[in-house]
Amino acid sequence: MMKRFTVCAMAVLLGLSAVAQSVAPAFALPDINGATHSLSHYIGKIVVLEWTNYDCPFVRKFYETGTMQAMQEEYTAKNVVWLSICSSAPGKQGNLSLDEWKLRVKANGSKATAVLLDESGRVGHAYRASNTPHIFVVDKDGNLAYQGSVDDQRTADPKTAGKGRNYLDEALYALLAGNPVPTPMTKPYGCSVKY
Repeated sequence: MMKRFTVCAMAVLLGLSAVAQSVAPAFALPDINGATHSLSHYIGKIVVLEWTNYDCPFVRKFYETGTMQAMQEEYTAKNVVWLSICSSAPGKQGNLSLDEWKLRVKANGSKATAVLLDESGRVGHAYRASNTPHIFVVDKDGNLAYQGSVDDQRTADPKTAGKGRNYLDEALYALLAGNPVPTPMTKPYGCSVKY
């Protein structure tokens, strides 16, 4: 029985290690100002991919409390690239016109490097982004180092923002220090991506 448990535990750890070492899918997407951002342009930098939908209460939890913007500001100041991505399809919640996007980004005080639009859902599907927010961290070599939730507070209650264990913060802190990410994968939570 113990031997079987050990073998299963090793398989899980090897699976997590494989996730951490998988190459991040390449993409090129326009931002809300019309510039195109390609993941390949950021080789040599740590990149955060934050799937977002400003109308999702789980996303609002982080933005209305300033928690997401504080992380964006802290890590972009450390040369981390932060790309917020919206994969909401036309006519679905979270899909906005360019003018609406510009107003909402300004109103939210986003400190992301750029907000990218993925209306076709092609990039979201390539990453298997399932929730908003769903976070992916790409290391300097272009490998996925972390994917999952921002934290362990699986609720939309704003009182929980900035509380508990912050997996994203842990991942970025480790990578900036040249260390392996302690928890390379967690289960994301939030609204479903509106493909």
